[in-house]
Amino acid sequence: SSVVHSLANRLRLRYWLDRHPEITAEKIAAPIVVVGMMRSGTTLVQRLLAADPQHTCTMGWEAMAPAPPPGTDPAALEPRWSQAIAREQQTRDFAPELFAIHPTYAAQAEEEIMFLADAFLSHVPEASCDLPVYRAWLNEQDFAPAYDNLYRTLQLLQWQKRQRGEHCGRWVLKTPAHLGYLQDLIDTFPDAHVVHLHRDPLDTVPSGASLNTTLWRMHADNVDPAVVGAQWLERMGWTNDRAMAYRAGLADEAARFTDIRFVDATRDPLAQVADLYRKLGIALSTGAREAMFDWLGADAGEKLARHRYTAGDFGLEPTEIRDRFNGYYRRFLETD
Repeated sequence: SSVVHSLANRLRLRYWLDRHPEITAEKIAAPIVVVGMMRSGTTLVQRLLAADPQHTCTMGWEAMAPAPPPGTDPAALEPRWSQAIAREQQTRDFAPELFAIHPTYAAQAEEEIMFLADAFLSHVPEASCDLPVYRAWLNEQDFAPAYDNLYRTLQLLQWQKRQRGEHCGRWVLKTPAHLGYLQDLIDTFPDAHVVHLHRDPLDTVPSGASLNTTLWRMHADNVDPAVVGAQWLERMGWTNDRAMAYRAGLADEAARFTDIRFVDATRDPLAQVADLYRKLGIALSTGAREAMFDWLGADAGEKLARHRYTAGDFGLEPTEIRDRFNGYYRRFLETD
């Protein structure tokens, strides 16, 4: 079960920290953190940035098992690599609709949401079933322990990468869930730069509800898409409100954040990356640009099933969504 999996990850993390205290000296300096409502293009931007060889990221094979088994060579990929490849193939074979919505690859950059889940403080459980009491409890919790676990896990991953002789540069992180916890994120990574993706909630909310409905159906026989839609509208509204309130209180918001619209990210992603690099003072080398271009070509070549959905599929009215995010539209989506 997921509970046992997280407990095992926590024990393994503790095992390696106890035996190699030098891990805690690893610095996760000035990460680029990609956030945004789920289905807003965060994966596109993270994997594009991760294609630059000067950056470091959590790979898909590391995301589910960041710590090696006790007593093994910390530089070894096995058995975690083979297990990740098997998981990817199983998802392709037995949950193609899930893979089409959010393809997860063993050999590509992946988000770090599971490192928060391993602290038993995350919104992962509510993505799979209806947990109103848990959701209400979670909304009142201090997420600092979850972000402490995230930092420790990244330290362990960075230490392992050094054992393998890999380049450890600036980390590129990504999890839509960070959007609701920007204060905890910045407290944990004071020198982070946040890339905030923006897409019309009329697209993101139904798309997220579609993904969650697929996940719910993997765990239950009877799923009402309207219940999923109502829950997802509530969660995304709650998350977005917190993000906007946090950003409004920042004196250095312009330096701390870069805003990218989904339409711009999909129309000319390399131009958006170039703008970001200029802002951060990062050199966009010819090799990095070519690697990004190659990744875009490979991603476009992956033929996946078309993800189709409407707001009505989940009991939602467009006006209901528009009204809930009225302030967000005014600030980030309406043209000047």
